[in-house]
Amino acid sequence: MNQAAPDTAAASTRARLVLDQVSEVVVGKREPLSLVLAGILAGGHVLLEDFPGLGKTLAARCFAQSLGLDFNRAQFTPDLLPADLTGSFVYDQGGRDFVFRRGPIFCGLLLADEINRTPPKTQAALLESMQEGQVTVEGTTFPLTPPFHVLATANPVEYEGTYPLPEAQLDRFLLRVGFGYPSAEEEWEIMHARLQRRREEVVLPAVTDAAGVLAMQAAVETVDVDPSVGRYCVALAEATRRHPEVLVGASPRGSLGLVLCARALAVLRGRDFVLPEDVKAVARPVLAHRITVKPELWMTAVTGATVVDSVLASVPTPPALETTVHHTRQ
Repeated sequence: MNQAAPDTAAASTRARLVLDQVSEVVVGKREPLSLVLAGILAGGHVLLEDFPGLGKTLAARCFAQSLGLDFNRAQFTPDLLPADLTGSFVYDQGGRDFVFRRGPIFCGLLLADEINRTPPKTQAALLESMQEGQVTVEGTTFPLTPPFHVLATANPVEYEGTYPLPEAQLDRFLLRVGFGYPSAEEEWEIMHARLQRRREEVVLPAVTDAAGVLAMQAAVETVDVDPSVGRYCVALAEATRRHPEVLVGASPRGSLGLVLCARALAVLRGRDFVLPEDVKAVARPVLAHRITVKPELWMTAVTGATVVDSVLASVPTPPALETTVHHTRQ
């Protein structure tokens, strides 16, 4: 039986319904929420790095409910063991054998809360699941059922008792996103909505399900990328490596991440082709955490984000005509 071709228009409509629903709960954060959803549609994992109380956990739970995915939350602490995350073999007295008891990582969307508070050994167990879509326990490998996505949170200001993520694991996150503080009006909307609910928890109806998420991800893979836009992504990543303030620039995984997220964002914006504006919109969250500035600049205002801004200003943008004529002729 032949499978139907992915429907980009249907995927766009469904994705925007998900975004609209989550945006009603996480008030005033439509742009960062768009980036988080784009990361999921692109098949990746997202690091939410921001101050406590700004809706990171709420956003993860709302996305899981709206996407119809099984949701688990793992609170990462210094005493968290890999087996607490992946599961372990336990002895079944009735069957007189060891059976595998699954951990919280076996779900559709995992919230890894305060990921930088757990030791490297547990971080490595999460890294395998993120990169390989599987976990290995006592030499036995267990595949994770797709879709599987990790939304991890980290506090950017509190470092005591933490284990900074190694560069290799940071690179596995497709995007790093921050929400920022709401405006006074948005904060009142949050308070008003809570008073109207008369309860703390938020329950959203599912817009789709796991199969629907896979269908949307398949549709993203059909989004066309003009060679001029693809080369623009390569030029941006390559420019970070030559930047005078950078010790280590973005790897080819960074340029690939630009294309993947730009395609997903194009679907959210109702298109089946990528524009340079899509690439610019995802450049900071895709590239900034992949850049290491020189040690002598650590106490200055120079960051990965400022380097990306500098690169965006210096690398020529492909002419709009090159990116649209190709599609109007098809």
